[in-house]
Amino acid sequence: MIYLDNAATTRTAPEVVEAMLPYFTEYYGNAGSIYGLAGESRKALLRARETIAGTLGAEANEIYFTAGGSESDNWALKAVFEAWQDKGRHIITSRIEHHAVLHTCEYLEKMGARVTYLDVDSEGLVDPGQLERAIRPDTILISVMTANNEVGTIQPVKEIGEIAAAHGILFHTDAVQAYGHLPMAVQEYHIDLLSASAHKFNGPKGTGFLYVGKKAGIRSFIHGGQQERGRRAGTENVPGIVGMAAAARRAHEHMEERAQKERMLRDYLIGRIEAEIPDVALNGHRARRLPNNVNFSFAGMEGETMLIMLDMAQICASAGSACTSGAVDPSHVLLAMGLSKERARGSLRLTLSEENTREELDTVVEELARIVERVRGMMVR
Repeated sequence: MIYLDNAATTRTAPEVVEAMLPYFTEYYGNAGSIYGLAGESRKALLRARETIAGTLGAEANEIYFTAGGSESDNWALKAVFEAWQDKGRHIITSRIEHHAVLHTCEYLEKMGARVTYLDVDSEGLVDPGQLERAIRPDTILISVMTANNEVGTIQPVKEIGEIAAAHGILFHTDAVQAYGHLPMAVQEYHIDLLSASAHKFNGPKGTGFLYVGKKAGIRSFIHGGQQERGRRAGTENVPGIVGMAAAARRAHEHMEERAQKERMLRDYLIGRIEAEIPDVALNGHRARRLPNNVNFSFAGMEGETMLIMLDMAQICASAGSACTSGAVDPSHVLLAMGLSKERARGSLRLTLSEENTREELDTVVEELARIVERVRGMMVR
């Protein structure tokens, strides 16, 4: 099997699994209890919080553990609106956000929020000038993702954060695809809230975090017990949190080395596809893109057809966000970038890891070329 769907999820690293195991069988106490066994769980949570905070240049008490990126996005947007709506009800976001942000904005509109959805250019970039012109006296939040999960385009997050700070507006970034793959500095980038999910950087599924800067002043999201300093009730997933911290440490210790290898593989794959398969178009920014992201549109093809045929060849890929697989509508990201519905439906996303090899990519290109030639030939007949 050749796995090229790392934007959907990554393989949990062996050292991450090893770090988690004792907290299933040996240190299994509930962190909220008072006896010694529970104390081991509490210590593990504190260490994990400190580890993750250190990767962001944040303080440990600014990290809140969640069940993943979607929960973190929901919490950030809903809690800011609830806490700040007396000041204003206007939110700015982009049309290419993950549905965890877009659908939350749609929900908040029903609650009285007014949302501006920024357009992007043909490469998927938000224009900071357009964003600044969209700011109103009642704007309370800007939410723009760090890097797009489908086309890999990296947004000018630092510039956006500076604009938000200059206007006294909170800035949230969905960093689910970026955290662990790109350096993030919340103070330098003026980020007030940041969402991340462990399974995108070789950690376990069902675990994530929300960074909440002191300026944000948001309220509880899940009510019940006093976990997460009273803001997110529910018994903590100690093994998952320990695994996420181990994955975060691993990702940041080897980030540049891994990114360099992935960029080399990414550019090799892009070059071969463009040279050997006719009528293809790269989607997303050619340079400002995640190190491991390749997204192409193939003229005259359906993404679903390519996925099925690649799967038969034991190659795992995707046609867009894993959260929308099975949807018949073309990607909202590609449509927002100005692609036609036909070109959007013919898109294929290939996302690499440092474990992939050139030999694997050679196999993928050869198989893709055969698939495209076969399907297009059938259409001509």
